[in-house]
Amino acid sequence: MLRNKSLSRWGFILASLIVISLILWNTYIFFNQLKENERTKMEIWAAAYHDLLQNPTVGEMILTVIQSNTSTPMILYTEKEKAYTHRNIDSLDINTIEKKQKFITQFSSEYTPIEIRNDDELLSTIYYGNSPLINKLKYYPAALILIIFLFILAVYLFYKTSKSAEQNRLWAGMAKETAHQIGTPLSSLVGWTEILKSEKVNPEYIAEIEKDISRLETITDRFSKIGSVPKLEQHDLVEETKATFQYLQKRTSKLINFQLHVPQKPIYVEMNPQLFSWTIENLVKNGIDAMKGKGSITISIEKNSKYALIHITDTGKGLTKSEFRRIFTPGYTTKKRGWGLGLSLAKRIIEEYHNGKIRVSKSILNQGTTMEISLKTES
Repeated sequence: MLRNKSLSRWGFILASLIVISLILWNTYIFFNQLKENERTKMEIWAAAYHDLLQNPTVGEMILTVIQSNTSTPMILYTEKEKAYTHRNIDSLDINTIEKKQKFITQFSSEYTPIEIRNDDELLSTIYYGNSPLINKLKYYPAALILIIFLFILAVYLFYKTSKSAEQNRLWAGMAKETAHQIGTPLSSLVGWTEILKSEKVNPEYIAEIEKDISRLETITDRFSKIGSVPKLEQHDLVEETKATFQYLQKRTSKLINFQLHVPQKPIYVEMNPQLFSWTIENLVKNGIDAMKGKGSITISIEKNSKYALIHITDTGKGLTKSEFRRIFTPGYTTKKRGWGLGLSLAKRIIEEYHNGKIRVSKSILNQGTTMEISLKTES
């Protein structure tokens, strides 16, 4: 099935290239035919002018031929008088020697000048260029290529968008199925905790188990929300960040030094607490991986007139400038193991669901990285 789609795609591309080549080739032939016709017309005009020089009382036919050139720009240089005359060129465009010479140079590059001779004597030289019609057609192939390029670009973007949408549907389906599958053993764990309580097991153990069950319920809720628009409500950003910070601090190696710097006053924003917490977790875990399990993680919150800024700083290996944007691309990862989905998911949660921004604020190789989340605050 995939092979047939790939063959069809390459067949379409090949057919498009053949059509483009044929159009360009026929345009090239048509353009050259017009130039040949222009040459033939001017040679007839030169012959008529030669007859006029030899016999000023020529018939009406010769005069009609000479007067028929109403489109082709030309300059006639007469050897005997050392004088220039012109046709189909604005007088203001050719009123100096320099301008005349410029036209002569241009015309000579477009067509070979026609010499009018009487035996071996050179009487006049005709310099002529492309007519307005040919000049317009000269840009036709470029315009055609541009149109075809835009068409191919539109097809490519449509294909890429549809493929991305298909992948998003696949990931959303997998996430919802995962949430569904987790739900069954989670219900059993809740039942087992009740049994343990009746068996008079140490309450501290049961409390920790219940915390992890609660966490699994939160994770299940997160996965079930993927692919659907989450409900946003007003929440205190400071308290939500503190709760996530405390959970991560308790369940992370003691080799990680956690620091939290937040305002004393609440900062209210429109958010989904489960998805926001997931984003913070992803950023913190990425920082821990960058430090290879040993170093410092600092979470801080600042507020300006419009936005709340959350900074997550690690002391890891840092990023290069080229990686600042690439790390948010689905599938991109600097780790040997991993799907490369954590940061792309974080970007989607913040930017698409919360109408915020997430970016690499700064990063120095072998010193660390600071990630920044900006969310609009309630005024």
